[in-house]
Amino acid sequence: MKCIAVAIAAALGALSIGTQDARAEWPDRPVKIIAPSASGGASDTFGRLLTQHLGETFKERFFLENRPGAGGLVGSAAVANADPDGYTFLVSNVGYVVIAPLASAKPGFDTMRDLTHVAYLGGPPIVFVVNPAIGVTNLAQFMDYAKKTGTVDYSSPGRGTLGHLVAERFAEKTGIKVQHIPTRGGSAAVTDLITGTVNFGSMTWTSALGQIKAGKLVPLAVTSERRMPEFPDVPTLKELGYPEFVEVTWFGIAAPAATPKDIVQKMNKAIRETLDRPEIKDRIERDGNELRPMTPEEFTAFMHEEFKKWTPIASSLRATQ
Repeated sequence: MKCIAVAIAAALGALSIGTQDARAEWPDRPVKIIAPSASGGASDTFGRLLTQHLGETFKERFFLENRPGAGGLVGSAAVANADPDGYTFLVSNVGYVVIAPLASAKPGFDTMRDLTHVAYLGGPPIVFVVNPAIGVTNLAQFMDYAKKTGTVDYSSPGRGTLGHLVAERFAEKTGIKVQHIPTRGGSAAVTDLITGTVNFGSMTWTSALGQIKAGKLVPLAVTSERRMPEFPDVPTLKELGYPEFVEVTWFGIAAPAATPKDIVQKMNKAIRETLDRPEIKDRIERDGNELRPMTPEEFTAFMHEEFKKWTPIASSLRATQ
């Protein structure tokens, strides 16, 4: 019996060592990162940037797969329900994994139960912009304009986007009346503004930047922590007396919930090192994205806070569908 016990212990030990060795060799085949958007969007851009540099770091192929649909729910659900073997990841986003699930009766996954939150990447703030034809150049003037007008039509990149929710929350906070005119994406929202279909917009800084530089849109305030370096005259909502409006349309990397912790840690470390490279950091920040390194534990805590913050207003969208 003693000999049998020793043999079993040895076999289990060998199995354990073999498993650890196999884990240490991760990745030993291509790794897929799903972007729940069409090619050309911000999640696609972040994903392609990471696949290139993660491939160099791990000496294995990382590739991006675009899987758009249902405001990001299709691609996010695919990852949430994938095998947790370290070979499927998600470019997550506040819209895909917070707002859209809250606004949907059947999202197909539970963000905090079915996903592991691997690494926070960053993203652009929201900017309030107006058509210059209305003669408004700052937020105080816009508030007067809104009160005199009665109800202000505004554009955002779409129903359930951060631009939409920030504008609604701001209107609720200040008592102004707004009417959302949703579009399909940031470009369409900008077009509605510069053609005068609407006079006010709430969208990502990245979407509006080109027309702001061209003088076709007037920026009133941004939701960043600090003023944007290229436009130091544009104040933040925080400094204008709205400290609760520090928001970015953030992106991150997530994985199926039971993905091994050592793989999660390796990915987090590699992503943080990638984003810390001067040439990459400069490129990302030049487009108005704010970077903020987080551990997986910090990112998970951040996600809990995001759900607390957006549940009331995002859930109300479900009731109006």
